[in-house]
Amino acid sequence: MQSSGHRFRDVEHHPLLTENDNYDSSSSSSSSEPDTADRVWFIRDGCGMACAIMTWLLVVYADFVVTFVMLLPSKDFWYTLINGVIFNCLAVLALSSHLRTMLTDPGAVPKGNATKEYMESLQLKPGEVIYKCPKCCCIKPERAHHCSICKRCIRKMDHHCPWVNNCVGEKNQRFFVLFTMYIALSSVHALILCGLQFISCVRGQWTECSDFSPPITVILLIFLCLEGLLFFTFTAVMFGTQIHSICNDETEIERLKSEKPTWERRLRWEGMKSVFGGPPSLLWMNPFVGFRFRRLQSRTRRGGAEFSV
Repeated sequence: MQSSGHRFRDVEHHPLLTENDNYDSSSSSSSSEPDTADRVWFIRDGCGMACAIMTWLLVVYADFVVTFVMLLPSKDFWYTLINGVIFNCLAVLALSSHLRTMLTDPGAVPKGNATKEYMESLQLKPGEVIYKCPKCCCIKPERAHHCSICKRCIRKMDHHCPWVNNCVGEKNQRFFVLFTMYIALSSVHALILCGLQFISCVRGQWTECSDFSPPITVILLIFLCLEGLLFFTFTAVMFGTQIHSICNDETEIERLKSEKPTWERRLRWEGMKSVFGGPPSLLWMNPFVGFRFRRLQSRTRRGGAEFSV
């Protein structure tokens, strides 16, 4: 097939190139790149990095207020221990999920594999159509879309989230779902603790409810309440939309564009199992599943949005 037969658009359909296929990068310009399994994915986007750092700072602030303003000054040992363990576990799980979402390749299609040699190796039948991305010069599989921030085509791209400084796609959607769930749970827990703390302080006339002065305590608690309400609203909505998308096997981009499915849909539990892996179990809740330390690598890229560490 000649290049003039390629159609440039975001949504493409080709039976030979499905979302589970792997490309032979030996015939492309990306053959010299180390395998994605051996490198950490990271997007060098100023706005995304600022949002990611802000997310961490807000979680650390919430942990500081919960631990040092509300729990440690309490005279109830078991109240402090149980709530401290629960909140800190939720915070660690949330930040771990955030890291896994941010540092996991969302399903990027190899750059520059739309070469003449590679297209000839596909042995296309007469009249068969493939789709090429004019921006990153790759042969795009079904349900892949180009991200202008990542500068790559992403398999089953749902959306680009600046708060995790990455796209949410085929390979990291489960971590994004866990991130939104744990942030929502920790926000609810923080709000409950704030309410109990206000009641305790009012009853004790702000004398022994905190090691900080009453004005500082009020300011810290009010800001934590606002943060908790904002985080809970945002993450609860995102968690709900992600679960809905997974159960309907439809990404947010596909829903907004009202694309007619040309793939065999995996509905409800089949969709959940395809994203989280395997039958329902507690492992679905674990952001450390499949984690392994990556080896350090040094390489130079021109015009790339990601680098290896």
